[in-house]
Amino acid sequence: MMGYDLEAPGPPTADLRHSQLGDFLRARRERLTPEAAGLPPGRRRRTPGLRREEVAELAGIGVDWYVRLEQGRCVKPSVTTLDALARALRLSPVEHAHFKALALGDDPRAFVREAVPEPIRRMVEGLNQPAYVTGRRWDVLAWNAAAEEIFAFGRLAEADRNTLVNMLVNPATRRFFGASWEGEARRMVAQFRATYDLWAGDPAFIALVGRLRRDSQEFDVWWDAHDVRAPAAGRKQLEHPVKGPMQLEYATFQSNDDPALKLIIYTPM
Repeated sequence: MMGYDLEAPGPPTADLRHSQLGDFLRARRERLTPEAAGLPPGRRRRTPGLRREEVAELAGIGVDWYVRLEQGRCVKPSVTTLDALARALRLSPVEHAHFKALALGDDPRAFVREAVPEPIRRMVEGLNQPAYVTGRRWDVLAWNAAAEEIFAFGRLAEADRNTLVNMLVNPATRRFFGASWEGEARRMVAQFRATYDLWAGDPAFIALVGRLRRDSQEFDVWWDAHDVRAPAAGRKQLEHPVKGPMQLEYATFQSNDDPALKLIIYTPM
C-alpha cells in the first residue's frame, strides 16, 4: 500500500476549515426532521431534513447569511449566533463544541509528526498491560511488548502504522474484531472527524483521508455523514488468531509534555 504524501499540495487551511464547517451544518440540517425541530411536517419534501430558511428562522438569523455560512464562505459568526444555530439544529454537547471550535478556532500550524519523549517511551515499555502512544493524526508512535502480542504493530509497514489505516484497510484487523468491527470502526471515524476538521487543509491529513477514501468503501460513506464523537473509555471484544476470544477495557490519557500525544492502556477482562 502507498504511504502518505506529506508534500501533497492543498487549498489554504482557512478555506477548507470553512468548507468543513459548511459540510457539518448541511449534514446536521439534512438529518433533522421537521417534527424533531418542532415544525409541522407540511407538504412532501423533495430532500430530507429541514430547509435552509427553516433553520435560519429557528435560529433567528437571516437566510442569506445562513446560506453563506453553509456554503463555506468566509463569515465570522458571533458566539450568540453559533449557540442559536446549535439549538435550532438540536446539536448534542459534543457537536456543539465541535461547531464552535470550527467557527472560532485559530488555524493550526503545519503538521509535524510527533516525537515521543524518552521518559514516556520507557514508561510505556515498562508497563505489563498492553499500551501504546498515538499522535494527533492517530499514528502509532510507541508501544510495549504486551501491545505487540495483541496488535502486532511491529509487523506493519511504517506507512500503515496508523490506527485508522489498520482498522479500515487491514483485512486481518477486520477479522480480529469480528462482529464488533463495524461499530468500532464507525466510532473511530466519528472521533477522528472531530480532529480532522480542525486540521483541514494540512497535506498530511488530506493524504490520510484520501487513502482511506480510496481503500475503504465504508469510510467513504461514514466520512460524508460528518458525525463527530468525543473520546471515551470503553471495551473491545476481539477474536485473536492465537489467544482466542479476548475482552479488553481501555482508557486514554493525554501527555503533559505534548498534548498531542495520547496514551492508550488496555486491561484484559
